Amino acid sequence: MRQRTRKTGIPLAIELPLKGGAPAASPPGAGTIKKKKKGFLHELIHNRVLFLMLLPALLFFLINSYFPMVGVYYAFTQFDFNAGLFDAPFVGFKNFEFLWKSGTLVKLTLNTIGYNLAFILLGNVLAIVCAILLSELRVKWFKKLTQSIMFLPYFVSFVILSVIVYNVFNYDSGFLNTLLARFGAGPVDVYNKPLVWIFLIILFYLWKNLGYSMVIYLAAITGISDEYYEAAKIDGAHIFQRIWYITVPMLKSTFVVLLLFSLGSIMKGQFDLFYQLIGNNGVLYNTTDILDTYVFRSLKVTFDIGMATAAGLYQSLFGFILIMTVNYIIRKINDDYALF
Repeated sequence: MRQRTRKTGIPLAIELPLKGGAPAASPPGAGTIKKKKKGFLHELIHNRVLFLMLLPALLFFLINSYFPMVGVYYAFTQFDFNAGLFDAPFVGFKNFEFLWKSGTLVKLTLNTIGYNLAFILLGNVLAIVCAILLSELRVKWFKKLTQSIMFLPYFVSFVILSVIVYNVFNYDSGFLNTLLARFGAGPVDVYNKPLVWIFLIILFYLWKNLGYSMVIYLAAITGISDEYYEAAKIDGAHIFQRIWYITVPMLKSTFVVLLLFSLGSIMKGQFDLFYQLIGNNGVLYNTTDILDTYVFRSLKVTFDIGMATAAGLYQSLFGFILIMTVNYIIRKINDDYALF
């Protein structure tokens, strides 16, 4: 038992022996002082320099991401330029209903998700393969030269890429048809073959972005300790076993993080790539039209702001639900790989 002071009744930290001679155990939490929780104002004053550094980024997202959300209202209106910004007639979900019944929404969703899945899977797999091959090269000058050549297309703008593609596949004077004519073959009108452009768009995307993704995985491989490889060599593991049992598992966390970041924008297509390569060629829309190009064309050609906003809102909500679902599944499997 504990003695208490006569005035306050607060227990003293003096343990009296029991009859058996053993001291009495102190109750949990006795003698401890609870710290008072500090509020946000105290945190703001104490870390004012850090919050001041955060202010430009906060203002950027407020101005460019949160304030424009007021425009979501236009997805439920039939926008009229003569009526003004907030006097357009309210039509409810009719814009979404039109997109669904016309089949446009399904086609745009399948195209956008299909292309992005191909970009993500093929891009990451090829980047891992190239990074592993480069890491195993022992000639330094050849390794640096190869890395620079593969990374160079990332700096080529989509405008220049579109010029290159046009000069290769132009029906009248393109490089492909000129080469075919030299061998006595007939010309090929690539710009009238929608199915061909599925593979061409994926090919040009990989050509442009493979080097950038490869550098990320190459940096991850560089961070792997050499002790693992030396121990594997002592145990008699050959190069393919070292790659499969050491390098590939060590790249798992990097792959999962990049996969989550990519899935977060899976409903956001590569607008520059599609618009610069396809342009206004309506023949190719069935296989190359994505949500971003449809929204842009609705604003530029048809001036249908209500329909464009509805498609954009659907794109954002679908992408949000998708990333939350995927992150939840990954958190259940392995909490260390989840984003939040």
